[in-house]
Amino acid sequence: MAMVGVPSGVLAWPKVKVEHGSKAAGMPRVSCFSKSTSSETKSPSTSTSTSTSSVFDNLFLSLFRNKMVQETGWDSQKPGYEGLIEVAHRLTLAQDNSQTRDAAVRILRSLFPPLLLELYRMLVAPIDGGKFAALMVARVTALSCQWLMGPCSVNSVDLPNGSSLMSGVFVEKCKYLEESKCVGVCINTCKLPTQTFFKDHMGVPLLMEPNFTDYSCQFKFGILPPQQEFDDALKEPCLEICPNAVRRKEMNHSTHAHKCPRA
Repeated sequence: MAMVGVPSGVLAWPKVKVEHGSKAAGMPRVSCFSKSTSSETKSPSTSTSTSTSSVFDNLFLSLFRNKMVQETGWDSQKPGYEGLIEVAHRLTLAQDNSQTRDAAVRILRSLFPPLLLELYRMLVAPIDGGKFAALMVARVTALSCQWLMGPCSVNSVDLPNGSSLMSGVFVEKCKYLEESKCVGVCINTCKLPTQTFFKDHMGVPLLMEPNFTDYSCQFKFGILPPQQEFDDALKEPCLEICPNAVRRKEMNHSTHAHKCPRA
């Protein structure tokens, strides 16, 4: 799930590094992580920045997990990110896929003041045909979601009219997908509800393209997703690391046994 709301009174963000030489020639790339120029020593400012990022990462994790717990009515005994993943699995197991997606959208909405979402959809989303809003949410997503997804950067995406826009977010290796080990958790608690949330509640179309081979993911703000029956991501088999898939393969060697039953 992308883009986490900031609790009242919290206005600071981790530092962002602008790099050149991204996939789009000549275009800058905004990276979620700043790289140290020396592996031997760390300046006081670098240590302070790292400490601040860690504090905000823990804050966002706690906020997001609490919202998921409120929705499921259950919490894991495990701490931190591992516990969050268990709650995400519980969210998918306790109901059918449609109900899981609706619940995930409610969780995303609960992270923001309702008036903020409405004002953004009404006042910001229409500016410049939606381009300005897409640019904004791409940057906020890259800044605020590193704790959930891992290293990511703003990049250029091709729009349907043939132009390009720096409204993409490329996740190098999604931590949420890798730790959940489940295509169904990715599809039903992240990809589809996040696309719905941005389009319906912020007025910004979004296409998410998870890669279930290398666990990368491409966000394309400003681009409408295809109908679900034409979305290849929804036809993916279970991940090789899925423990349930391994057991199903041992019991049944048919093609259908390889499909993720939770996707």
